[in-house]
Amino acid sequence: MGTLASGSTTRILVVDDEPQLLRALRINLAARHYEVAVAADGAQALRAAADWHPDLVVLDLGLPDMDGVEVIHGLRGWTSVPIIVLSGRAGGADKVDALDAGADDYVTKPFGVDELLARIRAVTRRTAPHDPDQARVQLGDVVVDLAGKTVSTGVRLTPTEWHLLEILLRNPGKLISQRQLLTEVWGPVYVKESHYLRQYMAQLRRKLEPDPARPVHLLTEPGMGYRFQP
Repeated sequence: MGTLASGSTTRILVVDDEPQLLRALRINLAARHYEVAVAADGAQALRAAADWHPDLVVLDLGLPDMDGVEVIHGLRGWTSVPIIVLSGRAGGADKVDALDAGADDYVTKPFGVDELLARIRAVTRRTAPHDPDQARVQLGDVVVDLAGKTVSTGVRLTPTEWHLLEILLRNPGKLISQRQLLTEVWGPVYVKESHYLRQYMAQLRRKLEPDPARPVHLLTEPGMGYRFQP
Protein backbone atom coordinates (compact mmCIF):
# COMPACT_ATOMS: atom_id res chain seq x y z
CA MET A 1 0.00 0.00 0.00
CA GLY A 2 2.62 2.53 1.10
CA THR A 3 5.17 1.74 -1.59
CA LEU A 4 6.39 3.46 -4.71
CA ALA A 5 6.76 1.43 -7.88
CA SER A 6 10.45 0.88 -7.06
CA GLY A 7 9.40 -1.22 -4.06
CA SER A 8 10.80 1.09 -1.38
CA THR A 9 8.61 2.41 1.43
CA THR A 10 7.20 5.92 0.90
CA ARG A 11 8.53 8.36 3.52
CA ILE A 12 6.05 11.04 4.61
CA LEU A 13 6.90 14.13 6.67
CA VAL A 14 3.82 15.49 8.47
CA VAL A 15 4.06 19.12 9.65
CA ASP A 16 1.39 20.39 12.05
CA ASP A 17 1.33 22.11 15.45
CA GLU A 18 -1.65 20.09 16.76
CA PRO A 19 -0.23 17.14 18.75
CA GLN A 20 -3.48 15.10 18.50
CA LEU A 21 -3.59 15.43 14.73
CA LEU A 22 0.10 14.54 14.38
CA ARG A 23 -0.46 11.45 16.51
CA ALA A 24 -3.57 10.38 14.58
CA LEU A 25 -1.87 10.81 11.22
CA ARG A 26 1.28 9.04 12.35
CA ILE A 27 -0.77 6.03 13.55
CA ASN A 28 -2.98 5.92 10.44
CA LEU A 29 -0.10 6.28 7.98
CA ALA A 30 2.13 3.78 9.80
CA ALA A 31 -0.77 1.29 9.80
CA ARG A 32 -0.70 1.54 5.98
CA HIS A 33 3.06 0.90 5.93
CA TYR A 34 4.22 4.43 5.25
CA GLU A 35 7.36 5.62 7.05
CA VAL A 36 6.41 8.74 9.00
CA ALA A 37 8.35 11.64 10.54
CA VAL A 38 6.65 14.59 12.24
CA ALA A 39 7.49 18.26 12.81
CA ALA A 40 5.57 20.83 14.88
CA ASP A 41 6.74 24.03 13.18
CA GLY A 42 8.27 25.37 9.98
CA ALA A 43 11.90 25.47 11.13
CA GLN A 44 11.69 21.84 12.31
CA ALA A 45 10.03 20.88 9.03
CA LEU A 46 12.79 22.41 6.87
CA ARG A 47 15.50 20.73 8.98
CA ALA A 48 13.71 17.35 8.88
CA ALA A 49 13.21 17.58 5.10
CA ALA A 50 16.91 18.35 4.56
CA ASP A 51 18.07 15.53 6.87
CA TRP A 52 15.53 12.84 5.99
CA HIS A 53 14.61 13.50 2.33
CA PRO A 54 10.93 12.48 2.49
CA ASP A 55 9.02 11.30 -0.61
CA LEU A 56 6.03 13.47 0.34
CA VAL A 57 5.31 16.37 2.73
CA VAL A 58 1.91 16.95 4.39
CA LEU A 59 2.06 20.57 5.56
CA ASP A 60 -0.33 22.61 7.71
CA LEU A 61 -0.43 26.23 6.48
CA GLY A 62 -1.12 27.68 9.97
CA LEU A 63 2.20 27.11 11.75
CA PRO A 64 3.29 28.99 14.90
CA ASP A 65 6.69 30.24 13.67
CA MET A 66 6.25 30.97 9.96
CA ASP A 67 3.62 30.90 7.25
CA GLY A 68 3.22 27.55 5.52
CA VAL A 69 3.77 29.26 2.16
CA GLU A 70 7.26 30.29 3.39
CA VAL A 71 7.97 26.64 4.16
CA ILE A 72 6.91 25.70 0.61
CA HIS A 73 9.27 28.35 -0.83
CA GLY A 74 12.03 26.99 1.43
CA LEU A 75 11.48 23.44 0.18
CA ARG A 76 11.07 24.43 -3.46
CA GLY A 77 14.50 26.12 -3.31
CA TRP A 78 16.09 22.66 -3.50
CA THR A 79 13.50 19.89 -3.93
CA SER A 80 10.48 19.01 -6.08
CA VAL A 81 9.10 16.65 -3.39
CA PRO A 82 5.27 16.56 -3.60
CA ILE A 83 3.56 18.76 -0.98
CA ILE A 84 -0.05 18.38 0.19
CA VAL A 85 -1.17 21.35 2.28
CA LEU A 86 -3.71 21.24 5.12
CA SER A 87 -5.73 24.40 5.59
CA GLY A 88 -8.15 25.22 8.40
CA ARG A 89 -9.23 28.47 6.74
CA ALA A 90 -12.49 28.51 4.84
CA GLY A 91 -11.34 31.08 2.26
CA GLY A 92 -9.42 30.01 -0.82
CA ALA A 93 -6.72 32.72 -0.96
CA ASP A 94 -4.19 30.88 1.22
CA LYS A 95 -4.68 27.65 -0.75
CA VAL A 96 -4.17 29.50 -4.06
CA ASP A 97 -0.98 31.09 -2.62
CA ALA A 98 0.21 27.63 -1.56
CA LEU A 99 -0.49 26.12 -5.00
CA ASP A 100 1.24 29.02 -6.73
CA ALA A 101 4.24 28.60 -4.40
CA GLY A 102 4.56 24.99 -5.57
CA ALA A 103 2.21 22.83 -3.46
CA ASP A 104 0.69 19.87 -5.31
CA ASP A 105 -2.71 19.64 -3.64
CA TYR A 106 -4.67 20.70 -0.58
CA VAL A 107 -7.11 19.22 1.95
CA THR A 108 -9.36 21.46 4.07
CA LYS A 109 -9.65 20.80 7.81
CA PRO A 110 -11.49 19.01 9.24
CA PHE A 111 -10.88 16.16 6.81
CA GLY A 112 -11.38 12.41 6.79
CA VAL A 113 -8.25 10.24 6.83
CA ASP A 114 -9.58 8.44 3.72
CA GLU A 115 -9.64 11.73 1.81
CA LEU A 116 -6.04 12.50 2.76
CA LEU A 117 -4.94 8.94 1.89
CA ALA A 118 -6.58 9.24 -1.55
CA ARG A 119 -4.67 12.48 -2.17
CA ILE A 120 -1.42 10.84 -0.99
CA ARG A 121 -1.96 7.89 -3.33
CA ALA A 122 -2.69 10.21 -6.27
CA VAL A 123 0.45 12.26 -5.64
CA THR A 124 2.78 9.28 -5.06
CA ARG A 125 1.42 7.55 -8.19
CA ARG A 126 2.50 10.55 -10.22
CA THR A 127 6.03 10.56 -8.81
CA ALA A 128 6.52 6.83 -9.41
CA PRO A 129 8.49 5.90 -12.55
CA HIS A 130 6.43 6.60 -15.67
CA ASP A 131 4.46 3.77 -17.18
CA PRO A 132 4.67 3.74 -21.00
CA ASP A 133 0.94 2.89 -21.08
CA GLN A 134 0.24 6.36 -19.66
CA ALA A 135 -0.03 7.60 -23.23
CA ARG A 136 -3.52 6.03 -23.36
CA VAL A 137 -5.89 7.40 -20.74
CA GLN A 138 -9.44 6.26 -20.04
CA LEU A 139 -11.88 9.13 -19.54
CA GLY A 140 -15.21 7.46 -18.84
CA ASP A 141 -16.14 5.56 -22.03
CA VAL A 142 -13.62 7.53 -24.08
CA VAL A 143 -9.99 6.50 -24.64
CA VAL A 144 -7.60 9.39 -25.21
CA ASP A 145 -4.29 8.55 -26.92
CA LEU A 146 -1.92 11.35 -25.89
CA ALA A 147 0.92 10.09 -28.09
CA GLY A 148 -1.17 9.69 -31.25
CA LYS A 149 -3.35 12.72 -30.44
CA THR A 150 -6.55 10.77 -31.12
CA VAL A 151 -9.82 10.24 -29.23
CA SER A 152 -11.67 6.91 -29.56
CA THR A 153 -14.94 8.65 -30.48
CA GLY A 154 -13.22 10.33 -33.45
CA VAL A 155 -13.84 13.82 -32.06
CA ARG A 156 -11.16 16.36 -33.06
CA LEU A 157 -9.35 18.58 -30.57
CA THR A 158 -7.44 21.78 -31.32
CA PRO A 159 -3.70 22.00 -30.41
CA THR A 160 -4.58 24.21 -27.42
CA GLU A 161 -7.25 21.75 -26.22
CA TRP A 162 -4.71 18.91 -26.50
CA HIS A 163 -2.11 20.87 -24.50
CA LEU A 164 -4.60 21.63 -21.71
CA LEU A 165 -6.03 18.10 -21.67
CA GLU A 166 -2.59 16.49 -21.59
CA ILE A 167 -1.52 18.44 -18.47
CA LEU A 168 -4.69 17.32 -16.65
CA LEU A 169 -4.60 13.67 -17.82
CA ARG A 170 -0.93 13.23 -16.90
CA ASN A 171 -1.74 14.34 -13.34
CA PRO A 172 -4.73 12.14 -12.37
CA GLY A 173 -6.43 13.27 -9.18
CA LYS A 174 -4.18 16.32 -8.81
CA LEU A 175 -5.48 19.86 -8.52
CA ILE A 176 -3.70 22.00 -11.14
CA SER A 177 -3.88 25.72 -10.33
CA GLN A 178 -5.28 28.23 -12.82
CA ARG A 179 -1.94 30.04 -12.79
CA GLN A 180 -0.02 26.87 -13.67
CA LEU A 181 -2.35 25.97 -16.55
CA LEU A 182 -2.37 29.51 -17.98
CA THR A 183 1.43 29.75 -17.73
CA GLU A 184 2.06 26.34 -19.31
CA VAL A 185 -0.49 26.62 -22.12
CA TRP A 186 -0.50 30.34 -22.98
CA GLY A 187 2.60 31.73 -21.25
CA PRO A 188 3.33 33.87 -18.13
CA VAL A 189 1.81 37.01 -19.66
CA TYR A 190 -1.62 35.34 -19.45
CA VAL A 191 -1.74 34.40 -15.74
CA LYS A 192 -4.76 36.64 -15.11
CA GLU A 193 -6.81 35.47 -18.13
CA SER A 194 -8.89 32.85 -16.30
CA HIS A 195 -11.71 33.26 -18.86
CA TYR A 196 -9.47 31.44 -21.39
CA LEU A 197 -9.52 28.39 -19.12
CA ARG A 198 -13.29 28.52 -18.59
CA GLN A 199 -13.87 28.68 -22.34
CA TYR A 200 -11.48 25.86 -23.25
CA MET A 201 -12.60 23.60 -20.38
CA ALA A 202 -16.22 24.07 -21.54
CA GLN A 203 -15.14 23.00 -25.06
CA LEU A 204 -13.31 19.92 -23.72
CA ARG A 205 -16.33 18.91 -21.65
CA ARG A 206 -18.63 19.26 -24.67
CA LYS A 207 -16.34 16.94 -26.62
CA LEU A 208 -15.45 14.40 -23.91
CA GLU A 209 -17.94 14.35 -21.02
CA PRO A 210 -21.20 12.33 -21.32
CA ASP A 211 -23.09 15.23 -19.68
CA PRO A 212 -21.05 18.44 -20.12
CA ALA A 213 -23.31 20.36 -17.69
CA ARG A 214 -22.50 17.83 -14.93
CA PRO A 215 -18.88 16.81 -15.55
CA VAL A 216 -17.50 13.81 -13.65
CA HIS A 217 -13.92 13.70 -15.02
CA LEU A 218 -12.87 17.27 -15.91
CA LEU A 219 -13.70 19.08 -12.68
CA THR A 220 -13.52 22.74 -11.66
CA GLU A 221 -12.46 23.69 -8.13
CA PRO A 222 -13.86 27.26 -8.03
CA GLY A 223 -11.21 29.93 -7.63
CA MET A 224 -8.48 27.26 -7.44
CA GLY A 225 -8.04 25.35 -10.64
CA TYR A 226 -8.98 22.11 -12.37
CA ARG A 227 -8.66 18.39 -11.70
CA PHE A 228 -8.91 15.25 -13.83
CA GLN A 229 -10.82 12.64 -11.84
CA PRO A 230 -10.25 9.19 -13.44
